[in-house]
Amino acid sequence: MHNHTKINLSTEALVRQLLINLGEDPDREGLIETPARVAKSYADLFSGYGENLESIITVFDNEGYDEMVIAKDIEFYSTCEHHLLSFFGKAHIGYIPQDKIIGLSKMPRLVEVFSRRLQNQERLTSQVAQGLMDILHPKGVGVVIEAQHLCMMSRGVEKQGASMTTSSVQGLFKKNLNTRSEFLRLIGKA
Repeated sequence: MHNHTKINLSTEALVRQLLINLGEDPDREGLIETPARVAKSYADLFSGYGENLESIITVFDNEGYDEMVIAKDIEFYSTCEHHLLSFFGKAHIGYIPQDKIIGLSKMPRLVEVFSRRLQNQERLTSQVAQGLMDILHPKGVGVVIEAQHLCMMSRGVEKQGASMTTSSVQGLFKKNLNTRSEFLRLIGKA
């Protein structure tokens, strides 16, 4: 375990120091408001830390519907925990209800809660799937996330067109090949 001395600096002060470390003058016209803008931007980018799924996700009684429910092409933006650079893409979520269903607008909200944290794509995919399992206790869940990573596009290997796909399947989506195949076909990935 690391023994870190806690330094209580505001995000604005840290950004100002970063600008100085980069060799910039934080008092020049174009940068004067940058520390405040970055602090405000970070508050939005990392707003998922303070969110409680149960308080923002609405569930309803299922009235006998036992087929797959799918939301696809859910746009998201997240921040890679390794380089603090953005990754972004689309999430596809499917589930087979049991006793409860989720409000349709809440599936994108579920993705947003977890994507608004320092992340890696694999964990994001698993957290969305597990979050839906924890809230609904459905018969099964499938999540596929496709993303492009600025850490690959703008530094290192600099591969502009490269994207990464991750998936997480639970319940019937994991146990039943036909269920998984139907999900992939309906989201256009099979």
